[in-house]
Amino acid sequence: MMQYTTLGKSGMKVSRLCLGTMNFGPSTDEKEAFRIMDAALDAGVNFFDTANVYGWGENSGLTETIIGRWFNQGGGRREKVVLATKFYGSMSDPLDGPNNEAGLSSYKLRRHLEASLKRLQTDHIELYQMHHIDLSVTWDELWGAFEVAVQQGKIGYVGSSNFAGWQIAVAQAAAQNRHFLGLVSEQHKYSLTCRLPELEVLPASQKLGLGVIPWSPLDGGLLGRNALKKMEGSRSGGNAERVEKYRPQLEQFAALCQELGEPQDNVALAWVLKNPAVTGPIIGPRTLEQFESSLRSLEVELDESVMKRLDEIFPGPGGAAPQAYAW
Repeated sequence: MMQYTTLGKSGMKVSRLCLGTMNFGPSTDEKEAFRIMDAALDAGVNFFDTANVYGWGENSGLTETIIGRWFNQGGGRREKVVLATKFYGSMSDPLDGPNNEAGLSSYKLRRHLEASLKRLQTDHIELYQMHHIDLSVTWDELWGAFEVAVQQGKIGYVGSSNFAGWQIAVAQAAAQNRHFLGLVSEQHKYSLTCRLPELEVLPASQKLGLGVIPWSPLDGGLLGRNALKKMEGSRSGGNAERVEKYRPQLEQFAALCQELGEPQDNVALAWVLKNPAVTGPIIGPRTLEQFESSLRSLEVELDESVMKRLDEIFPGPGGAAPQAYAW
């Protein structure tokens, strides 16, 4: 059965697994993407994440377009989804002129938001996220633009992605000065092989009211069930050098998962889900089978002895922040 939680300090409830759509278009054709999204709703996954650049390069916007066509089939599809998208990158739009470069601005927020709404065939987006930080832009400019979008009903909440802990703190302080809700989520790379966020990003987010949405919780397939098999055509198959680098750890991890009777990917997802700062990891299936297998991660129970063993195999960056900086 699907589990739900509120997204950060907001009152909006989202599923504890977030459907990532980055593969839709480049790796997953429209028909299969439709099947995956239908299956997600059937399984109770109501949280869908995308970005305006997905499709990449000249095909930027393709993923949002596919989702929009799926919404357009009706049947309550749009109404059942908590929709999240992102802006920051170049959309290869010659009409943007010099503003086509990656970055944030009030100008870019307005233009890219309107374009995403059109592609997604909707009049609002529940969570609009900054895909990266832009240190050259003031928070007065950004929060002013976000406030207008919220007042217009075009977005519900604001999220960040790939922010450092101190950047989250500055953003929230600036929002508070404007009596604005500020950020409710931070989308960040986090997995057994990428634990650096435990030092600052996770505790800062938890303290300041942001739900953390981990991306690449399987580290690009490195923590998947096929990583050591180097299967041709799989994401793990393209990780040959990294597999060799992590081979001793991956072999210990595989042995532990075999003892538990669970595949590596589901254990890796269950480990991420166990962190109290985490709202829900992003799963990015290429096929319906991959999506369906990931649902099992919600049922995997990791006791203290297993968590301790995982810490031994994949050590974290130090003790709990801020003590990790002091001793």
